[in-house]
Amino acid sequence: MLRGSGVTTLQYTALTVLERRGGISAAQLARDSFVTPQAMADMLRALEQRELISRSPNPASRRELLVHLTEEGRRLLAEYTDAHAAIEELMLSGLSRAERAHLRSSLDGAWRALRPPR
Repeated sequence: MLRGSGVTTLQYTALTVLERRGGISAAQLARDSFVTPQAMADMLRALEQRELISRSPNPASRRELLVHLTEEGRRLLAEYTDAHAAIEELMLSGLSRAERAHLRSSLDGAWRALRPPR
């Protein structure tokens, strides 16, 4: 799906996280995207060079930068919305509505289990 975009699957995942939860730290984005902080630092540099994200100081912590999706990043995600939905539909096509709901619930539970305690 992303072959012509110049964006990797991991970068796309990070962009979708930012679409849902913009204004988060790089550390939180790394956790939510299931990559190491070092991998996220490299990824953010690449995304920032392409102007898909921006970073700004956190008003609550001067040393921390918050990551935001730019309009260019939003445009890129919008360009792949239909293809993303088609892949998801194909993946779920053999499941009933109840099975889809159960899968979504199970994945949400697994994701919450991986999150560090606050």
